[in-house]
Amino acid sequence: MRDCLHSYMKVGIVHFMAFPDISLSSELVNSIKRIAEDEFFGGIEITSIPNDARANIANLLETSKLAVNYHAGPILLNEKLDLNSPTPQQRELAISRIKSAVDEAYSLGARQLGVLSGPTPTIDKREKAKELLIDSLLQICSYAKSKGSLGITLEIFDRDIDKRRLIGSTEDGVQVAAEVRKHYPSFGLLVDLSHLPLLGESAEYAVKKASDYLSHIHIGNCVLKDKSHPAYGDKHPRFGIAGGENDVDELRLFLKALLDIGYIGEGKQNIVAFEVKPQSGENPEVVIANAKRTLMEAWTKL
Repeated sequence: MRDCLHSYMKVGIVHFMAFPDISLSSELVNSIKRIAEDEFFGGIEITSIPNDARANIANLLETSKLAVNYHAGPILLNEKLDLNSPTPQQRELAISRIKSAVDEAYSLGARQLGVLSGPTPTIDKREKAKELLIDSLLQICSYAKSKGSLGITLEIFDRDIDKRRLIGSTEDGVQVAAEVRKHYPSFGLLVDLSHLPLLGESAEYAVKKASDYLSHIHIGNCVLKDKSHPAYGDKHPRFGIAGGENDVDELRLFLKALLDIGYIGEGKQNIVAFEVKPQSGENPEVVIANAKRTLMEAWTKL
């Protein structure tokens, strides 16, 4: 492809994955500032921000003209919250926590908020769990709509390898999205290239299957074949890492699938966001540069 990739998509980055070891609010502000200063990026994905840094970061994001997405996945995972829990009190706790994340997302100027399903139960309990998840999502969508235009997005994870979520296939995600969309047309799905090998799905299949509901994209890598590898599972290592599943050719096929369904295209500005995480001893800035190079090379081979 000879055309400029930025005229076909808005390139984003999952900030909290690219800078995973930040502990001080000043470091957090500076890392977001580095993304905001980089004109390669048109979008940024953040998660919960400490109170003492929130005003500074909100100002940075507003000034930057970056499209802001907020992902509540780290909240749900770190706090062990379950939107499809069969225990009413536990499910209500998860819903309430995500409602507070909605408030924070609005305060930071986000246009989308991402969530993920809870742990997968035994096969005989999965249909009931889907019903509970749909109810939770409807409540969250209702709350978000009452405050403004924030879209809610469900990310599809793996069921058997690492995160082991209820919505562990694109087909399951589509089933849930179809039900939620009956009431909230802005609800959508997040498909992540990093997760496709863990799901045993091809880029063409997953993107085409989710095409009617696709509202956000992540691109990255994973390690699947070697269980002893430190990046085994859903660790989002850099493109091209030894033993990894995704590099230039896999990203090229993913981009082609996105072109085929019209998610990206001339004049389109839908977000395609890097989700890459430095492994031990790796520099975040170099891992980000690796991702840029991989995307540009894949783009030239389309």
